[in-house]
Amino acid sequence: MNKFKTYFNWSSGKDSAIALFYLLQDARFSIEKLITTINSHYNRVSMHGLRTELLVAQFQAVKIPYSFVELPEMPDMARYEQIIGETVERLKMEGFTHSAFGDIFLEDLRNYREHQLARQGIKAVFPIWNRDTKELLQEFLDLGFKSIVVCANSKFFNEDFVGTVMDKDFVKRLPQGVDPCGENGEFHTFCFDGPIFNNPVSFDIGEKVYREYDNPNTGDNSNGPQDPYGVWYCDLKP
Repeated sequence: MNKFKTYFNWSSGKDSAIALFYLLQDARFSIEKLITTINSHYNRVSMHGLRTELLVAQFQAVKIPYSFVELPEMPDMARYEQIIGETVERLKMEGFTHSAFGDIFLEDLRNYREHQLARQGIKAVFPIWNRDTKELLQEFLDLGFKSIVVCANSKFFNEDFVGTVMDKDFVKRLPQGVDPCGENGEFHTFCFDGPIFNNPVSFDIGEKVYREYDNPNTGDNSNGPQDPYGVWYCDLKP
């Protein structure tokens, strides 16, 4: 049976890891490349703030070819879509027909991905779509995956939360209203070991840093300016 040549959109975190785990077991797909967006200004993984050196170590442990998508520090949507579109076009020329993601339940994001990819003739795949996030996290841990929190929204967490290794009691310690997998962007993780890894990724815990960002413009100015939101980061060092 001919398999669909597929690239996986790798975030470096737990959702990507377990989604890739399931996809590698699906006989319909041949996973031949991992793709990650990088903030070229800081040389770190977009959103997660992970050093590129650790990302490369992760790729080498998984042993799947990889490439980066370099984004400027603060790209607008038009520039972002241009860069992603050019990347997808190159992958299509390499024979890729499918693009996989670790999304779980964000319907708007899924629709956006499917629409953008369909314009270029690529099919989107979501291996862990609509899974119960509490059960999925438990399964992640039961399978032997290991992950550490690298950034978290200060609305829900203080600096003590970042740098925490996820364990069986992780969900019990989460504030009310926080998704167990952080699917609403409450926190992000770095996965450093598990059944898809040929070896654990070694790292040291560095400093913790707080940064504030402007809220995205929702187009509704009736309530006046939006307060900035804060993020705690834990720097991991190779």
